Amino acid sequence: MTRPHEEKINHLTFQMLPVQGGSFRMGSTKDDKAAFDWEKPDHDVTVRDFYLGQYPVTQDLWLEIMKENPSFFPGDRRPVERVSWDDAQIFIEKLNGLTKKSRPEGQVYRLPTEAEWEYAARGGIRTFPITRGKHGDDSSLLGAGAYAGGDKLKEVGWYSDNSYGETKPVGLKAPNALGLYDMSGNVWELCADYWHDNYNQAPKDGSAWINIPERGSRRVLRGGSWIFTAQNCRSAYRRNWLPVNRFDYIGFRLALAPQ
Repeated sequence: MTRPHEEKINHLTFQMLPVQGGSFRMGSTKDDKAAFDWEKPDHDVTVRDFYLGQYPVTQDLWLEIMKENPSFFPGDRRPVERVSWDDAQIFIEKLNGLTKKSRPEGQVYRLPTEAEWEYAARGGIRTFPITRGKHGDDSSLLGAGAYAGGDKLKEVGWYSDNSYGETKPVGLKAPNALGLYDMSGNVWELCADYWHDNYNQAPKDGSAWINIPERGSRRVLRGGSWIFTAQNCRSAYRRNWLPVNRFDYIGFRLALAPQ
């Protein structure tokens, strides 16, 4: 799995980029003063190979599948927003139905797991170490590689200081080491996992953390958005959300992997 997978839906195409599996340290360390308790404890996770969308799902693709566009900020190449976790599941079911013959064998479209998302945001096996020291861009506490693509958020993402109060077309900022765009900022991205208040007893295999039958009532969001501060756009930051809520700063990115 070394080449991107290109999917075509009628006249539209989109790219799924390969993410080589590996092990990484997920979450924030106990001495990271920029981190919150729900980002801890840091722990070892090993993920399998998977594909991840080059961009968050855009409005033109959503419209092609769903035949309507719920977004507050219209634009074909802007991320779709005002979609709930439940809405995303319907979209993904329809997409899988349309791509039965074109998807790699044994793989389906789905939301990324929280571990997959963070691993990819950090650059996968290309992850560079976080160092401590002053970085005049956002916070002296964040360290190198705090965001998806580097330690200077203005270069890699749209957030409260540079978005001018709206989403932006995807791909305008620099990508991270894997060629993934907009993982920090623009819109929050939904993950497959149910929310847990910390990483105690989290899966170590990169799978979605879903307790059955004691399912929680909230889901995980990652990446920050156009209306949130730099602190919320860090690769380690996580937020919880009700699966029925729709807001103009919530979108999602597709994964392509075994079910």
